[in-house]
Amino acid sequence: MSKKRYFIQLSYDGSLYHGWQIQPNAITVQELLDKAMSTYFRQTIETLGCGRTDAGVHATDFYAHFDVENINEEKVLKSVAGINAMLPYQIAAKTVIPVKDEAHARFDAVARAYKYYVHFEKDPFKVNRSWLLKDKLDVNLMNKAAEQLLNYTDFSCFSKSNTQTFTNNCKITKAVFEETDNGLVFTIQADRFLRNMVRAIMGTLVRIGKGEIDLDDFKAIIESKNRSKAGQSVPACGLYLVKVEYPYLV
Repeated sequence: MSKKRYFIQLSYDGSLYHGWQIQPNAITVQELLDKAMSTYFRQTIETLGCGRTDAGVHATDFYAHFDVENINEEKVLKSVAGINAMLPYQIAAKTVIPVKDEAHARFDAVARAYKYYVHFEKDPFKVNRSWLLKDKLDVNLMNKAAEQLLNYTDFSCFSKSNTQTFTNNCKITKAVFEETDNGLVFTIQADRFLRNMVRAIMGTLVRIGKGEIDLDDFKAIIESKNRSKAGQSVPACGLYLVKVEYPYLV
C-alpha cells in the first residue's frame, strides 16, 4: 500500500465559522475537518476544497480531496461515521470516494450552483440561514435582469478587487428567482465563480427589484467592469453552495 487520493463530500452550516479555508486567527471548516481526519487516520491529513466559501456561508454539497498513506481502501471508504464522530454538529461528512491520483477538487469541477434565500417576515427559525428583507420587490423584473447574465462572460463588476485569479470570465448557465410562501430563492449556476460574486449579483438584482435601477442600468454595470458601480454585497447568511459537478462523478 502507498499514497492514495480520495474525495470527501460534505455539508455544513457556516454560521459559526470564518469560511472554509484555514486562517491563522479564526475557526474554519477546513481546520476542523483536517483535525478530525488526521485524528481518525492517525496521520497528517491536509484537504483541498472545491472552492472558498466566505464567513457565514453554508454548503449542502461541498467536495475536498485528500491523500492517505498505507491504509487499505475498504477502511477509508468506511471512515465516514468515524470522521463524523469527531466533527461538530454543524459539519457533516457524507461520503468518501476513491479518485485518480491527479484528481483535483477545485480545478476539475465543471459546474457549481448556489442558492440565495430571502424571507420577508421575521422568523426565528431562519436566523443565520436566510436574509430578512422587508422591501417589496418586482420579481419579474429581477428575473429579466438575471436572464441578462447569461449573455456576458466578464464579471469584473461583481468581483472583490485584488484577488489572485487570472481571469474574471465565467460562463453562467442559469440565473432565476422563484417565489416561496414567505420569500424568494435565487438559483445561479456557472462553470466558476469569482470571490463575492453571487452576493454582489444578488445585491444588484435587489436594486432592480426595488426600482432603484433599470435593465439598461444593469447592463451598463456589467459592461463597466467596475465593482463600485454594482450593488452592495448581501449578507452571507442566505447563501448556500448546493451543487458541484465533476466529469468523473455521477
